[in-house]
Amino acid sequence: MLRDSDDPRWLTPEERAAWLAVAALAVKLPAALDAQLQRDEGLSFFEYMVLAMLSEQEDRSLQMSELAAAASASLSRLSHAAKRLEAQGLLRRERLGGPGRRTRAELTDAGYAKLVAAAPGHSGRVRELVIDALTPDQLGTLREVGEVFMQRVDPERGCG
Repeated sequence: MLRDSDDPRWLTPEERAAWLAVAALAVKLPAALDAQLQRDEGLSFFEYMVLAMLSEQEDRSLQMSELAAAASASLSRLSHAAKRLEAQGLLRRERLGGPGRRTRAELTDAGYAKLVAAAPGHSGRVRELVIDALTPDQLGTLREVGEVFMQRVDPERGCG
């Protein structure tokens, strides 16, 4: 038997509208970014993010667990993407010595060149779909809201 405190907290019409907007964004925006990258460079949005996270490192490499965290992905998803990127010569993986199963991913020169080629189109699409659609105040609010969501979704990592 349900007690009053066990009843679902249904969304109000305003809450439902906000939720549906966020849900649509979560599905449609990555798909739109993916479509542009696939069409122009033969990369998925996630593969682009993996290459970008590696490119930001001084030595263009990270342990796979660190790369998964930086790319907001599971190790399993990253491993599948890394296998595809490695087959294309865009990154290489190597086992690290010592305890545990540690693997390092390194961006190759070809991977860096691919990223450099893809970046202008991707940046333009991000600007078109997100940045230019917002006022500076809205952009600040979007960042704040995104950080609040990430603290709840991934408290250990947040947005930083």
